[in-house]
Amino acid sequence: MTQNPQGQMHENMHTGPVPPQMNHGGHELFDVHEVLSASVGGLNQYTLLRPHVKDQELLTMLDRQFRFMQEEYNITVECFSTGLDPSKPTQKYMMKQDNDFVFGLKPSQPKKPIQSAAELTDEIISGFMLGVHKSGASLKAMSALETTNPVVRRVLADSVPNCIEMAYEVSIYQNKHHYYQVPQLAQQDTMAIVNSYAPSNIQHNTASH
Repeated sequence: MTQNPQGQMHENMHTGPVPPQMNHGGHELFDVHEVLSASVGGLNQYTLLRPHVKDQELLTMLDRQFRFMQEEYNITVECFSTGLDPSKPTQKYMMKQDNDFVFGLKPSQPKKPIQSAAELTDEIISGFMLGVHKSGASLKAMSALETTNPVVRRVLADSVPNCIEMAYEVSIYQNKHHYYQVPQLAQQDTMAIVNSYAPSNIQHNTASH
């Protein structure tokens, strides 16, 4: 005997108030599960990489970011499991680096995979750190768009700028040490693209349809 999927869906539909811990849609459950799994993976990477860091500046940054990421992870777990406001609000990460990027390419050795952990360098470690924040920003933004619970949605959305800020901090550190080189177009080409758009001045007449 086959089941009727539509009938099953109808039986599972809630018609009354939903308990806070059940205030999650199906897409949300899977997406936040992915966010939290990625957060655990990011924290694990930081923990595994920490003993191999040589530069004190990078070590200080890694520890500061780890503490912040851990706090954000705990807040997300709390509101996801309860469906309610967490015990503390999401904080705003403030990077310690300045905003100066050096443009242009300098000759460097071609990159290739390492053969053992003994070959880990600060360049490789900071690259892992940057990857954690880049993937976190896109994953959290995508998940927030599918999240039903308003608290979880807000926590995820508030976390995206923090991922961006931490990624920016790492990239500036890498740029300063010539790990992250930024090519730049010729001035004429740059200005041509920068000035290739104009403001919109469309006026809609809302009185008529």
